[in-house]
Amino acid sequence: MAEATKTSIEVPVDATIGTVAAPAPKRKKIKRSVPFGQIHIMATFNNTIVTVTDSNGGALTFSSSGACGFRGSKKGTAYAAQVAAEKALGEAKQAHGLSKADVFVKGIGMGRDAAIRAMAVTGIQLETIYDVTGVPHGGVRPKKARRI
Repeated sequence: MAEATKTSIEVPVDATIGTVAAPAPKRKKIKRSVPFGQIHIMATFNNTIVTVTDSNGGALTFSSSGACGFRGSKKGTAYAAQVAAEKALGEAKQAHGLSKADVFVKGIGMGRDAAIRAMAVTGIQLETIYDVTGVPHGGVRPKKARRI
């Protein structure tokens, strides 16, 4: 009588409890050759960020003063900007074959000139330099008038 009330559940042979399907194998990343690109330098008082992109603006490599090991107020120095630029530009030249570039500089930090001078060290030819620092149109709202 006990045999009549039993129901059996069929479990597929390959299904096991607690396992996750293996991820699909990753394709090998193709390193593309980019002989001409853009270098974006953002120099603030606290840090300098250097991004190397292709002609369309797609990022190839980047580096910053903080990523190069500088901490605190040392990140805002010209030397830290130079080291960050050399790291990003050297990596772009080695991995992507960058040889010529337009430079877009944004900000008013000490790393503006130092990052551009680092291009000479890496051997990347400079085409043009653009200053894309934001300029306020009308500025911020003034303080309310004092009542005496």
